Amino acid sequence: MPGCPLTVAPARLDPQHTRLSLADSETTPQGRSPKHWGTGVVGPALFPQDVAALQYRAPHLTVDCLTQALPGLPHSALILDVACGTGLVAAELRARGFLQLHGVDGSPGMLEQARARGLYQRLSLCTLGQEPLPSPEGTFDAVLIVGALSDGQVPCNAIAELLRVTKPGGLVCLTTRTNSSNLQYKEALEATLDRLEQAGAWGHLVAWPVDHWELATSELEVVPGISAKDGFISGIVYLYRKRKVTQVEEVRSSPQPPAGP
Repeated sequence: MPGCPLTVAPARLDPQHTRLSLADSETTPQGRSPKHWGTGVVGPALFPQDVAALQYRAPHLTVDCLTQALPGLPHSALILDVACGTGLVAAELRARGFLQLHGVDGSPGMLEQARARGLYQRLSLCTLGQEPLPSPEGTFDAVLIVGALSDGQVPCNAIAELLRVTKPGGLVCLTTRTNSSNLQYKEALEATLDRLEQAGAWGHLVAWPVDHWELATSELEVVPGISAKDGFISGIVYLYRKRKVTQVEEVRSSPQPPAGP
């Protein structure tokens, strides 16, 4: 996939940060410490106190990518935050003036915390990948899913459901980790994204690799390179625009090469 066309300032990280200690906690098969995770859509979700401990930057980076790539996105845009957890992405969106926010998550506990923060106009219980999103087709100007696309969480075949609830011409923003334990899922995810693009369902706008995504909880998670020096794992932000109906029809009706013998 092509790289991100954005001009992004280098990350400013606190040189005094401390690495997360796993001395008093076992890790999951994916290397994530269960001590630091709650239950999200179908897997882990971060609590606010863990954001500082892990220096979890995905919500901030995702909203940065969205607003830098499309600075004209109106503040009145209706946005769906999928796997919203306690509202980390919503806090970033509201800080930039976006107030029309809906959220869905598979954990009643996460939704209760999100509701207490007063960040969303509407919150719904939904386990993406096991049931459809509770919205009609073409509802949202933008749909975001941050931190839930990885092995053991939301399956790749649920991506089409994000697209379904997006308005024609609307945006879909997705993230995943790119450390070694998640590379197989990332490959499957990108194959899904490419198939939807080749089918004319959406157009690719951005693929933004990020070295400093969050602190690793195991040395096995760190990919050799820039992020390894600071103990961070890497990630990536994808941004797509859903095709308008007329665009999809043009793609379907365009001349096709003759079939082989």
